[in-house]
Amino acid sequence: MGKIRLQSPKITLSPRSKNGFQQISPRHLWVKGGLLTVVGILLGLSLAPAPTWWIAWGAIAPLWVLAVTAPTRKQAAFLGACWGIGYHGAALFWLFGLHPLTWLGIPWAVSLIITTLAWGAVTLWGACLPMLWAVGLKWLNPNLGAFSRIIISATLWCLLEWLWSLSPLWWTDLANSQSPHNVAILHLSQLTGPVAITLALMLVNGLLAEAWLSRQRKGVGVAIALTLTLHGLGWGLAQVPLSSGSSSPTERLSIGMIQGNIPTRFKLSAAGIRQSVDVYRQGYEALAAQKVDAVLLPEGALPLLWGQSFGREQSTLKAVQAEKVPLWVGTFVPSGEGYTQSLLSLGTGGQVLSQYNKVKLVPLGEYLPFEAVLAPILRRLSPMQIGMVPGSSHQSFDTPYGKAIVGICYDSVFSELFRAQAAAGGQFILSIANNDPYSDRMMAQHHALDVIRAVESDRWLVRVTNTGLSAVIDPHGQTLWKSAINERVTHVAEIERRSTQTLYVRFGNWLLPVMAVWSFGIWARTQSKMARS
Repeated sequence: MGKIRLQSPKITLSPRSKNGFQQISPRHLWVKGGLLTVVGILLGLSLAPAPTWWIAWGAIAPLWVLAVTAPTRKQAAFLGACWGIGYHGAALFWLFGLHPLTWLGIPWAVSLIITTLAWGAVTLWGACLPMLWAVGLKWLNPNLGAFSRIIISATLWCLLEWLWSLSPLWWTDLANSQSPHNVAILHLSQLTGPVAITLALMLVNGLLAEAWLSRQRKGVGVAIALTLTLHGLGWGLAQVPLSSGSSSPTERLSIGMIQGNIPTRFKLSAAGIRQSVDVYRQGYEALAAQKVDAVLLPEGALPLLWGQSFGREQSTLKAVQAEKVPLWVGTFVPSGEGYTQSLLSLGTGGQVLSQYNKVKLVPLGEYLPFEAVLAPILRRLSPMQIGMVPGSSHQSFDTPYGKAIVGICYDSVFSELFRAQAAAGGQFILSIANNDPYSDRMMAQHHALDVIRAVESDRWLVRVTNTGLSAVIDPHGQTLWKSAINERVTHVAEIERRSTQTLYVRFGNWLLPVMAVWSFGIWARTQSKMARS
């Protein structure tokens, strides 16, 4: 077969531009920015629970085309920001579920202002990523051919997502757009983590964009062929059989799950604490009677300081001592002058066998960035009057059935936390969250994140939340059971312990540095050719 080559668009200099593109009037620039904002919104709305994962396979191409053809880097930055505001703003609109905060004594109008500012801040922070990427794409344009530009630009987006994942604010990486519905492509994460999904999306979008710029239909064919190939590879990985029929009884676990459905607005009151203790004790006793191996409670199920709450945890401990079934309970644990959001593993005698502390705390909700400035204004947003402290990124959670991998709420965004625990011997995943007072849209996005965590690590995952969605997910990303939202639910999950290691678990995100070195080599070779010419 002959080679298919994408040619860069021919650039014709005009009297008004030294870079080869016609100047854009302010009105036309705003029209293009508005168009990209709409495209971004469509992509943001395509996230779970919507089954429109296919939008992401073409939603970056319009930004790509307009950034390449923008006369200046400043205009490319504007276009990237418009796309990013649309995408991140729509994807994170569920943050308005925080409003109203009147239960904290904050006036309704002030609550709306706080919520709007929080939503605006995270939206703008997310929009900075495509803005910087568009500037980089524009900077690369005069020096590179189409193929080189695709490789380097796709790698640049992945590098920026990696950098953003190191910040306290991250949620909306492109890989999330494929979960939970596009199970085939999710299996690419077993190779090198979610970056494999993002890179696949960017390569296909780049091919479509460059085909448009060069007016070559063959480029569209290449994009379609690559999309089918990637899905075929993922489908092949998804066909690896699970060990359900042959695993020994010692490898199987039955885990009782309790979704208490106690609203945060009520749970933190004295009456709410009493109800929480009663609801979860009764649920534990009912599940223990079904002879489960262990019972899992959600994040903050017992909203008290463990060991420093006038013995209010004693009824829970007595139930464990009576039933002799291990309990994994979400609660708060004193730590120095602060406290941790923790999951405790209680043995059959009620003793604490292990403790996992939440690593990724939610800004404003669980800690105050720039505390000296913001504390006098926003301190009442914290559920307790002393500071929450994060856990170490190197933790293990021991249970009577071996090591478990644990994620508490916001931890689910950060795949490396789960990968490290799997590499250290974690055999199944316990994901706990509160998820109140957010909407079902946020709950679905959180569930979608856990689907990726299950697939990339090849582990069964049990997620228990306060108000939903609780679920049981197998290593192929299939949700075997999912709760209703805002209902009190108990369920018994049947899972298996696994000790397999995917390429991602074993070697981590190895593809990104490889792509970075390759991209740098392409760029350096291009610069060398230009210097000689």
